[in-house]
Amino acid sequence: MSGAVRTSAGAVVPVGEVELTGGLLRAWQQRNRVATIPHSIGELRMAGNLENLRRLADPSVGPYRGRYPFLDTDLYKTLEGLAYEVGREDAPAGAREFFDEVVGLLEQAQAGDGYLNSYFQDPDQPKQPWSDLGWGHELYNLGHLIQAAVAANRRLDDGRLLTIACRFADLVVRKFGVDGEEVVDGHPEVEMALVELYRETGNADYLTQARLFVDRRGQGKLKHTIFPAEYFQDNAPFRELPSVTGHAVRMAYLAAGAADVHLETGDPTLLKALERLWDDMVATKLYLTGGLGSRHSDEAIGDRYELPSERAYAETCAAIAVMQWAWRMFLATGRSSYVDVFETVLYNAYAVGLSADGTAFFYDNPLQRRPDHEQRSGAEAGGDPLRRPWFGCPCCPPNIIRWMSELQDHVAAVRDDTLYVGLYADAHITTGDLALTITTDYPWDGEVTIMVERAPEGEQALALRIPSWAAEAKLTAPGGVEGPVVADDGWVVVRWRFVAGDIVRLQLPMSARAHGSHPYLDATRDALAVARGPLVYCVEQQDVDAPVDDLLLTPTAVAAATARRQDDGVVLELTAGVAPTPAAELYPVITDQQTQTAISEVPATFVPYFLWGNRQALAMRVWLRAAN
Repeated sequence: MSGAVRTSAGAVVPVGEVELTGGLLRAWQQRNRVATIPHSIGELRMAGNLENLRRLADPSVGPYRGRYPFLDTDLYKTLEGLAYEVGREDAPAGAREFFDEVVGLLEQAQAGDGYLNSYFQDPDQPKQPWSDLGWGHELYNLGHLIQAAVAANRRLDDGRLLTIACRFADLVVRKFGVDGEEVVDGHPEVEMALVELYRETGNADYLTQARLFVDRRGQGKLKHTIFPAEYFQDNAPFRELPSVTGHAVRMAYLAAGAADVHLETGDPTLLKALERLWDDMVATKLYLTGGLGSRHSDEAIGDRYELPSERAYAETCAAIAVMQWAWRMFLATGRSSYVDVFETVLYNAYAVGLSADGTAFFYDNPLQRRPDHEQRSGAEAGGDPLRRPWFGCPCCPPNIIRWMSELQDHVAAVRDDTLYVGLYADAHITTGDLALTITTDYPWDGEVTIMVERAPEGEQALALRIPSWAAEAKLTAPGGVEGPVVADDGWVVVRWRFVAGDIVRLQLPMSARAHGSHPYLDATRDALAVARGPLVYCVEQQDVDAPVDDLLLTPTAVAAATARRQDDGVVLELTAGVAPTPAAELYPVITDQQTQTAISEVPATFVPYFLWGNRQALAMRVWLRAAN
């Protein structure tokens, strides 16, 4: 099996033989090949990432370029994506050459003891290796190197990176293992990578090291500077954390790593903590889009119900981290609710991070843009109005690349004799003697057709996920099954002695729906948002002849929306109310009940949230005031 996660433990095992053959996800992967990867290779070359490695052997190349000590990870994440692409007939332009060039530089740069980091190995840097675990990201770097190495070994049968990664990992085991220094890295990530390295090599030292890093957090093993312990998820042992906290990407990576440790060790205390933290996050700290992280100041998650729309940070890397956590929780429990969140993040908080042409990126992903807003990225002084071609800290673009290349690895899984189909897309799935072809226009249309191409002798079960929003799904299957779905924990199971040519059809309702929010969520109190299927929608100023800030919605108007197909997807046409122009006074005295009553109506076109920001930079809203 060649998937990104290769566990043979846990409740469910991922299917590694899945090919996306058409539809939106396939189109995204094709865009990744022809646009995003070539663009990013060019940006990495211009940014000096390769020169930072090259100068370790030849200082005449010039000084270290970049302000951060973890820029090697941008190469590693790109290599992980390229491991899926360079062996294809339609491989991205220049991908193989770039892959081989970077691997050669890494082989040349690695120190004799296995250490590898272009910043800390640089003789002109004042810091020494392992001198700043809080901010040096050395183990975070190793994590992304391992993931690239495992992908290259599985997809290309190329063990060069794996040799490099194992040498570095062996150094870490010697230095920080059972008999070594009791430390942790300031940025979790290496935990899930070490578990995957154990799965690839069978070396139990790597699993032990991952468990140690999870268990040591919150034990006072990390020196904190600038931000408090909560930022690093180091304020309490992982099993005792009261809630997801601190830096959003760090939190979700740590949880994904802990989930991997549970999958391989069966530690019930880890699963109990993971379930509690996940449930709290989904109930109180996750945006409607699946975005995680409400604070720009420290890229942090924020308090419960602290979910401002216009200041949503919801970093693209955090979206990927949440999907990694969700997938592992599904593998551990088999519960469809984790795949529901995975799908929400995929089509919204993750997809919005990339422009329609595949060459510009959001770093943070707000749910609102005010008419006079100027988009900025982090602490950088400048910035284009909306998406940008690259960043000084470009962690998100290469993360998008690798995740886009791996989408097929998160479509299906098996448990015993049951094949679970979690994501719906045009795909070919093979597991053992069972082969299926899925045809669908999902997420634009809710009809999913599954044809059996090959089947084993005897009875086989096929489990199809019924998303939480699909209240009136219908199923047609062999054996006379036809009618409304009766789902069990989000799955409908067809058990049958399948033969080649059998067809299963699932129809998921795709009407527009209105969402409100919890009354404690002040930012969106008395507001409505629009969704259809797994997609959250928004309105941009270009698509309505009234200020978006003055629009009013009702659930009835949303339910009556008309879906219209166009080249880039399905838009929703609906009628919105227009509120009277408010008084100029910022805090007027109120003497009676205020109402939101429309004085007129206006047609409005709502577009999928992931498509916003591809035109002129104007106002945008996901949440609109609810009319009385």
